[in-house]
Amino acid sequence: MFKTWSVRRRMTAVAALNALALNLLVVMLVTPLVHTLLSSYVTDQTARAAGRFAYSAERYAPTGNLKAVAAVEEIEYIQVVDEHGRVRQASPSLIGSPPLTDVKPRGNALRVDTDVCTQLLAGHPCFNTVGVRADVGGQRWMSYAYGPDIPWYIHPLYALGMLGGAVLLTVPTAVVASAAIANLLRPITHIKSELAEITATDLGRRVPRSTQKDELDDLARTVNETLDRLEAVVEQQRRFASDASHDLRSPITAMRAQVEEAMLYPEDTDWQATCEAILSSLNRLQAIVTDLLTLARLEARAPGHRDPVDLSELVTAEVARPRDKRVVTHLEPGVTVSGDRLRLARLLTNLLDNAERHAETTITVTVARREGRAVLEVQDDGAGIAPDQREVVFRRFTRLDASRSRDAGGTGLGLPIAREIAASHHGTLTIEDSDKGARFVLGIPLRQ
Repeated sequence: MFKTWSVRRRMTAVAALNALALNLLVVMLVTPLVHTLLSSYVTDQTARAAGRFAYSAERYAPTGNLKAVAAVEEIEYIQVVDEHGRVRQASPSLIGSPPLTDVKPRGNALRVDTDVCTQLLAGHPCFNTVGVRADVGGQRWMSYAYGPDIPWYIHPLYALGMLGGAVLLTVPTAVVASAAIANLLRPITHIKSELAEITATDLGRRVPRSTQKDELDDLARTVNETLDRLEAVVEQQRRFASDASHDLRSPITAMRAQVEEAMLYPEDTDWQATCEAILSSLNRLQAIVTDLLTLARLEARAPGHRDPVDLSELVTAEVARPRDKRVVTHLEPGVTVSGDRLRLARLLTNLLDNAERHAETTITVTVARREGRAVLEVQDDGAGIAPDQREVVFRRFTRLDASRSRDAGGTGLGLPIAREIAASHHGTLTIEDSDKGARFVLGIPLRQ
């Protein structure tokens, strides 16, 4: 049942139990002190009563005028015993009873303290007994006073009162703890409500941060970071769907039109040319899907291999493939980074393909070390890219007019994929100023 309680009820119960245990501990520590004080008080009362009747015996016994015994100072039981063990005086409740004790002081002592339990009285009580010696005509009598023996729990009413007091003192502690816990949990409840509303309505909202740098502020910060990641994932999925519907529609529409036209005029259709056109559209469709999936994996930061990759060797291997434009390289040996060789090769291929589409005659590739980073540059001698368009080309499906006029077969995803690969390697890919053409600059931390 305890596990089904709310956090507030459980913490309140724990606080109440701790308070009750502390109160009971205080009771256990105080009770022996009270017992000692009461026992000392009763012993003093008993000793005064025994001393008074010892004095009375010394004064009146030689004259034969011993006074009747009455309860004195709350001491109900008193006996005066002569040296032969005969009771010469007794309180009313002990008249006719033999001496309850025969303990006497040792040596020249005048007082003796002891405990006496007797079966002569109802309930077989025990007494805190004090005996005082009296000198009566040269004889040694004893005056005994029997005070109540205080039990360890002192009295049933005292025990019930202390236990009841411990319970009563626990109640305000539980009330205060419940209020404090409710106040502590209120920001968490507010964060919960805000989070539920955000996930249902607007992922762009964030839960409010605490004014104090405490655990609640850490919780709010963590929730906001989670919302940031969630919003990024949702935006990625939305963008993926938008991009897919944007560029997949064209080849699908083209294939549908070709097939419908062929079905309308089957006798006049050149089926070989139609199949080649459809196959070209299918190739473009496959290239777009492949690039979209690659981009989605890169944006999801899917981990790749982290092996040492020599950029100069990578460039040498890539430029060895035949191209329509001349490729000139300036390679510094031993420029090594940690990364996925296949992804870095894809990045370089995309940059070379882009440069080949825009270059007039020559593509220049440079690899060097600069300020603790590996730098790879790919530059063409084409028309270049205007400064206000240098970030635009990294958007999905962005193809400038010059690119469209030169090559209608590109997917518009090569440069976004290249930038995502650079980001997955903790690097950057930018377009820098150049004397002629476009100069793409990749910067990646050197391998330590």
